[in-house]
Amino acid sequence: MNILSILGRNERLFDVDIEKNQSELLRIVTNSSFLVLGGAGSIGQAVTKEIFKRNPKKLHVVDISENNMVELVRDIRSSLGYIDGDFQTYALDIGSIEYDSFIKADGQYDYVLNLSALKHVRSEKDPFTLMRMIDVNVFNTEKTIQQSIDAGVKKYFCVSTDKAANPVNMMGASKRIMEMFLMRESQEISISTARFANVAFSDGSLLHGFNQRIQKRQPLVAPNDIKRYFVTPQESGELCLMSCIFGENRDVFFPKLSESLHLITFSDIAVKYLANLGYEPQLCETEDEARDLIKTLPEQGKWPCLFVKSDTTGEKDFEEFFTDQEVLDMERFYNIGVIKNELIFNSELLDFFESQIQKFKADLSWQKTDIVDLFYKMIPGFGHKETGKYLDGKM
Repeated sequence: MNILSILGRNERLFDVDIEKNQSELLRIVTNSSFLVLGGAGSIGQAVTKEIFKRNPKKLHVVDISENNMVELVRDIRSSLGYIDGDFQTYALDIGSIEYDSFIKADGQYDYVLNLSALKHVRSEKDPFTLMRMIDVNVFNTEKTIQQSIDAGVKKYFCVSTDKAANPVNMMGASKRIMEMFLMRESQEISISTARFANVAFSDGSLLHGFNQRIQKRQPLVAPNDIKRYFVTPQESGELCLMSCIFGENRDVFFPKLSESLHLITFSDIAVKYLANLGYEPQLCETEDEARDLIKTLPEQGKWPCLFVKSDTTGEKDFEEFFTDQEVLDMERFYNIGVIKNELIFNSELLDFFESQIQKFKADLSWQKTDIVDLFYKMIPGFGHKETGKYLDGKM
């Protein structure tokens, strides 16, 4: 599958920047030790491979998904082979006591990269999954930063999201709050991060779902009114590694908007995706029609598609990597922009957030509205839109 052609472009975003900095990247990675958290997710795997192929002294990978970790190792062995350094994977939950024991037993790394996250807008539909999102995206990050400080780690990298800029959904807001905590911790350790677009065909994404629908002989469904920016998995790994190695304290890296990175609708990608497989889209009016036509159309070289307008909670009308208030450095790299942050944070507000979440947990009782109200206190311009409809209510 040619991912670039499906995305409507013919060149990779960061080739110039990677080539220009390749020797320094190689020198630093070869002489350094790394811990990758959430390393078996789509972005985590991409980052792990970018580090692995530059022969690090030590590369340890942690992820809660045992199956994805197995696939990561199989992928690396089948494509890149082996390194002289210490490469090991651990199927651990970052929030667990077992992980704490793992860190206590070693914990000696130059760089810690945290790619773990609950990333789906659909995860805000109920108060319980939403609380886990806060734990993973905010408090596990806090925990692993403190452990890195205690162990004398040189640099901590944490992935953010474009949805943290002027957030309209709880996922983006949780990442924005995470960035606020990162700011406070940057007094004790150098921290950089990255905001980037949707990662094409990442686990659980709509594009990854296209693969599943084809394999299971099911219709393709996509919104036709939402445009998004996309990067490939390799590009996501390159951007994270560049930020980790070259980002200064409190820097946020993001892909520059250019002809190489343009907005495209999910429905347009679906059409290109089907063409790549040799199918023509057959537009349907209803779910029932699409489910019925899948029984006969593929043999005719066609695939039933349902392209609809989006009306679910948390969908942002447009994407942005930075706000009007943020200071940018657009000169350092060819196709990477950098947000330059001053040390600004409200410690009382962060303490209030922690205490409120702890209270909810102690009571074993909270509503989604409680958390939404708390997010509004943390982010006064939070543009959350509750429609009462969620992606799990659609095909």
